[in-house]
Amino acid sequence: MSKRRIFDIDFPETDAPAGAAVPAGTELEHRRGPMAAAIVENAEALRERQAAEAAIRAENDRLAHEHVRLKKLGLIVDLVPLDQIRVDKLTRDRAQARDPELDELKESIRAIGLSNPIRVEQADEGYELVQGFRRLSAYRELLQETGDHDRYGRIPAGLIARGETLEALYRRMVDENLVRRDISFAEMAELARAYLADPDTPATSIDQAIAQLYGSAGRQKRVYIRNFAALLDRIGGSLHFPEAMPRALGLSLLKRIEREPGRASAVQKALQARPERTDEEELAILRAHADAVAGILEPEPAAKGPKRSGGNPGARTSLRVDCGSGAIARCVATDGRVELRMERDFSAVDRRRLEEAVAAFMAALED
Repeated sequence: MSKRRIFDIDFPETDAPAGAAVPAGTELEHRRGPMAAAIVENAEALRERQAAEAAIRAENDRLAHEHVRLKKLGLIVDLVPLDQIRVDKLTRDRAQARDPELDELKESIRAIGLSNPIRVEQADEGYELVQGFRRLSAYRELLQETGDHDRYGRIPAGLIARGETLEALYRRMVDENLVRRDISFAEMAELARAYLADPDTPATSIDQAIAQLYGSAGRQKRVYIRNFAALLDRIGGSLHFPEAMPRALGLSLLKRIEREPGRASAVQKALQARPERTDEEELAILRAHADAVAGILEPEPAAKGPKRSGGNPGARTSLRVDCGSGAIARCVATDGRVELRMERDFSAVDRRRLEEAVAAFMAALED
């Protein structure tokens, strides 16, 4: 009984390598049987699929590397729920008292939203705040006041990938406020002291802490921060409003404390005797100790002139003025007082020029 042939595959005789494409329209193409054609077509389709998959994998790898790169730079922004953000990893370089200018920030957020996202580091559970304590505080107050979780329950945040050192995270926080130019020397000094006290930071002295935190600041500014740190070491525990202390007052007070034994104790006793004092009252006490003749503690004399009437002691106006070339002046106006703060040593200005500037300022107000 002969074997039954099921089908024939007509493989042509050729020297072409296996799997090589057969030119269409050739004699070899016409001689190829249907099964051989199906095998070749399937091989071609498989090669095309493998090439497409390889291209997709390459693109995914490129996008993944780009995502990691942008994340390390803090350029990946997402909406992060407020209740997932913690603020306890870093000691803040801002006073914890409520900022009187926070209401202005809230009004801006209501009107146009948040222009500058905060910065957070991803943690095991939630996120750690790195930059943007005031912005986060504003969102939390807005959420509490409005109950609008859709609008204020999440805040735009730049995501910083894990792995940055504690020193680098502190520098991120510090440099942002240095650029804003309105952070006080006492606040910067307090952060340096806290940074030194943190066992997880590499600083072993206050000078090293200041160098690591404020490396982008000028030498003179770092000297001022060092002096304020020394002042806070002596009387910091008795101060309620250290952030309100002007640079000149702090330096003058430190000189007298260093010159006169027992002066620090006297300052602390004077402060403790007024536990319910305001920031202006605290500054008056400090001026008395900084400016009085040794052994005589008298309050700073009031300016001579006619008595004012109808003032508003509780009124306060705060604003920022662009002075050009990136310099920003912070102005605080109260009843009987105008204060300007900016990154400039006004004591180095010629006295006559300073008098002319003040006279022009007052004349402009009268106009």
